Amino acid sequence: MATIDSLISGIKANREKALMLAKREVGVLVHDSVLLEGINFTLPEVNTLLEGITVGGHKLSDQQVAVNQGNAWRYLFSAVKNGDFCLSIEFVCALHALAGKEEALEWGRFRSGMVTIAGSEYLPPKVVDLPGKFNEMVALASNIDDIYDKAIHVFLTMARNQFFNGVNKRMGRLMMNGILLSAGYPALNLSAKRKLEFNELMMRFYDSGDEAEMNTFMRSCIDRQIVEIMSE
Repeated sequence: MATIDSLISGIKANREKALMLAKREVGVLVHDSVLLEGINFTLPEVNTLLEGITVGGHKLSDQQVAVNQGNAWRYLFSAVKNGDFCLSIEFVCALHALAGKEEALEWGRFRSGMVTIAGSEYLPPKVVDLPGKFNEMVALASNIDDIYDKAIHVFLTMARNQFFNGVNKRMGRLMMNGILLSAGYPALNLSAKRKLEFNELMMRFYDSGDEAEMNTFMRSCIDRQIVEIMSE
């Protein structure tokens, strides 16, 4: 079987095609995202919520999380299509205003207090350092040639720096996919089936700051079927 890197090398970058494929999978993207947060919606329930219809048997706060993710993805798709997506504090805060609405302690802006990461001794940066850390991430990303290395670096850096008071990993994955889609590459979905492996690797990453393990893991999450479609 071909390695994922060899498959990636065959991708014919096409923004319109990549967006089309991602839009078709938005229900799956949201479904896996909420399952990773421990919210047990079925895929049909998520699709119903994305159509603007509430579903029974779930807390309203959980439904809000799913709706927020759907709204954030739609905003991202529109920004990519119109060429408005960018790695900037202004854009990422506008995206968080949708992704973190009524879930995060504060949404649409960088956090205003210190946070910790449960289970890790690593302490995220102080509030005063957050804009500088974001700009450092952007500068480093601009010097990374490989599109997947660049996108995964942004995801991991956003997760580790905890720029927001909640929804940081989801924001990192959204921005990661904004980079990929803007470059004409398919969205990278993290399947909830790999939640345990993901959580274990992220804990090691938080403590070490070494991206190698997580980079390999995230690349292994790339959908081979979608890559093959993008290679046609």
